[in-house]
Amino acid sequence: MGRGDKKTKRGKIAIGTHGKLRPKRKKFKIKPSTLADQDKKALK
Repeated sequence: MGRGDKKTKRGKIAIGTHGKLRPKRKKFKIKPSTLADQDKKALK
């Protein structure tokens, strides 16, 4: 368990891959709709 292990965070950093332990950072996250947005849609 260490630098060469694909299942550990340190191993994934050393190998240069991503996975469940080290997910890629998403640039834009989906924002949850607010109540104000829902009210605007209901009025149309």
